[in-house]
Amino acid sequence: MSAPSPSITAIFLVFFRIGLLSFGGGLIGWVFREVVLIRHWLEEDEFLSGMALGQILPGANIANLTIFVGQRLRGLAGAAAGLFGLLVGPFFAVLALAAGYRMLQSLPHAEDAMEGVAAAAVGLLIVIVARGARSAMGRPSAALAFLATFAAVGIMHWSLLLVVAVVGPLSVWAAWPKGA
Repeated sequence: MSAPSPSITAIFLVFFRIGLLSFGGGLIGWVFREVVLIRHWLEEDEFLSGMALGQILPGANIANLTIFVGQRLRGLAGAAAGLFGLLVGPFFAVLALAAGYRMLQSLPHAEDAMEGVAAAAVGLLIVIVARGARSAMGRPSAALAFLATFAAVGIMHWSLLLVVAVVGPLSVWAAWPKGA
């Protein structure tokens, strides 16, 4: 069950923290943790739908997902607050890091720290994939779409755009209520 809609400020602050404290592919995992598991702003299925939508639209997946979440919670203002929160912290952090790049490069364990961050990001993505697979396996049409996409892209290395163009409409057709 979803919690009441958060304030614009709360949306901004959550995405500001996510943008400032997470790195690379782990962003989606952080958003899932904050929005679904901790704050209960969205249901897991709704989040996964937004994540899928964000991945097929042009642009950065995390920006698309942030806009989706913000819009679902508080409309256009929520989408703007989430996206601004996600981007403003890293913008200034990158400027500061660029200024201090030489100093950071000389730190003895900087490379080891980045490898640890990358491993954590991979772990968060594995959690999201496992949850998505578990959710899909409960519905035959979703399971078939999940497995077809995995086989086509992951094993046969077909173009994701081609797979989405074929599997997407077929999965929508299979899931469409038959009486509608």
